[in-house]
Amino acid sequence: MENNNQRMPFTRKNYYMMLIGLGVIVLGFVLMSGGGEHTATEFDDSIFSFRRITLAPIVVIAGFVFEVYAIMKRFNEDK
Repeated sequence: MENNNQRMPFTRKNYYMMLIGLGVIVLGFVLMSGGGEHTATEFDDSIFSFRRITLAPIVVIAGFVFEVYAIMKRFNEDK
């Protein structure tokens, strides 16, 4: 006998969590951007700041880890 219990792989909570993870990843890339001079004759040390070298990659990796959690997490359907 076949089990006709069709279940969607993701619930609404999974999609919300994936959107939050995507927002965290985008925030990390925004933190990583900028910090350079537009002329080739001047050098700007701000590209080596803590925010761009350390904080932004940690935020991006945390966003990807949260995305994996959001995909793997199983929520009970509210019926």
